[in-house]
Formats: sequence, C-alpha cells, structure tokens
Amino acid sequence: AWMSEEQAKAHQSFFKTVLAVAASFFGVRGSKQHEADMAQLKPLHVVVVGIVMAALFVLSLVLIVRMIAG
Repeated sequence: AWMSEEQAKAHQSFFKTVLAVAASFFGVRGSKQHEADMAQLKPLHVVVVGIVMAALFVLSLVLIVRMIAG
C-alpha cells in the first residue's frame, strides 16, 4: 500500500471536513449529518478550512468582476 492506515484516516478526515464546510456554505446539510460531523470533526480544522474556502470564494468573485469589468 502506498499510504499507511493513519495517513488514510487523516486524508479521509480532511475530505470530510472540506465536504462539511462546503455543505454549510450552501446550506444543504441535514441536522443528523451536522450532529455526526460535530462529533467527528476537529473544530480547528473546520475553522481553518472555512477561512480558506471563504478566501477562495472572495478571490474568485474578485477575478470574475475584473474579467467582466475588463
């Protein structure tokens, strides 16, 4: 195997965090899924991923406006 079990769990946890934050951005998370995420995900990871995703969102909006405005 090219990835240890610990690395695989960390990768899966990171992916779950990204999905949870993305779903929260769009407001499509059910309450049961939200409760399950809160029990599993680390708050610091959620905050960091949220800040990064918000920054990417703002940067993408700025780039779109610059392309349209010319």
